[in-house]
Amino acid sequence: MRILVADDDRTSLLIVQTALRSLGHEIHVVSDGVQAWEAFQRLDPDVVISDWKMPGLTGLQLCQKIRGHSAGYTYFILVTGQGAHDQILEGMAAGADDYLVKPLDPEDLEGRLIAAARVTALHHQLASQRGELEAFNVNLSEMAHRDALTGLRNRRSLQEDLDLLEARVVRYGHRYCMALLDVDHFKSYNDTYGHPAGDRALQAVANELVKQARAGDTICRYGGEEFLCIFPEQSLATGTVAVERMRVSVEALAMPHAATPPGVITISAGLAVLDPDHTHFAGEVLEEADQALYRAKELGRNRVEHVLRQVA
Repeated sequence: MRILVADDDRTSLLIVQTALRSLGHEIHVVSDGVQAWEAFQRLDPDVVISDWKMPGLTGLQLCQKIRGHSAGYTYFILVTGQGAHDQILEGMAAGADDYLVKPLDPEDLEGRLIAAARVTALHHQLASQRGELEAFNVNLSEMAHRDALTGLRNRRSLQEDLDLLEARVVRYGHRYCMALLDVDHFKSYNDTYGHPAGDRALQAVANELVKQARAGDTICRYGGEEFLCIFPEQSLATGTVAVERMRVSVEALAMPHAATPPGVITISAGLAVLDPDHTHFAGEVLEEADQALYRAKELGRNRVEHVLRQVA
């Protein structure tokens, strides 16, 4: 173990150093409380063995500072004089784990360090498990916000995104173009080619949308065969260009689909804009995009439309 020893008594220091070296521990020795605190922060020791009476900081004060430190747990052994029962009780109440009484007995010290090693190992294990649990919770939270099939952000995360977009529109005057995209005749595709093939098709479409998106664009799986694209600071005109590029690239994948006129998988899209001049409610903009998508389907699919009342 890495052990910090703080004591201004040369005899006690010699006894402790000799015993610790014989036991194979890594030791660092200081002669006052201020040096001990500085060394503690620099070395992050497993164990601190500190005399009660020292210049600068007493052993009790050092223990209190260490217990107020936010890093991992350090085993603290307080060294007192014979008959100093009040110091022992006060030290234990302040956070000390154990105590030694002068004159120091090397065998007594060895026994205390066995206990220190067990407790330290337990705290290391708990810290490791806590880190693993925190990482697991982060992954779990990420999974809850990701679509399992495509890896895109899902509808749950989308609501959080839309709340943030509304706030930015209201506060900063930002503009967002939103596009709802739908894989044409997807039910027929599943019926003809099977659901596993349908899953692969959705993954391919999702990958292509991400490939064609720019940095800052957001692509979500809205549900089923629908995707939502959010383009920051874009008008209907520029948003239409971006979605048209996606539509062309999906068709160019040339995934066979007998139910569409081109004979391959295609997508239809409807666009609307969330901006300070129109509406501050993302839900209303989504409804407009859905209306535009419906219009694209009515007009023959494999096309990009926006609601007629909006002007680019």
